[in-house]
Amino acid sequence: MTIEYSTVTEDQLVLRQRVLLILFKNFGEGKYSNQSIYECADDWCSKQVTTAGLVNYYKAYYNK
Repeated sequence: MTIEYSTVTEDQLVLRQRVLLILFKNFGEGKYSNQSIYECADDWCSKQVTTAGLVNYYKAYYNK
């Protein structure tokens, strides 16, 4: 049985992994919710192809 992820490329998976690593490194020490980190990652990955500016984006829009 083969699973096809036709809408997700390898580059997008790598980007999401990098985004999550950065966000958890900076905001994952219990002060911020995991939900906000994952929501930010989803939002970021749907619009960007790099991690440049990610931390400031989180601070501006997800720092709840």
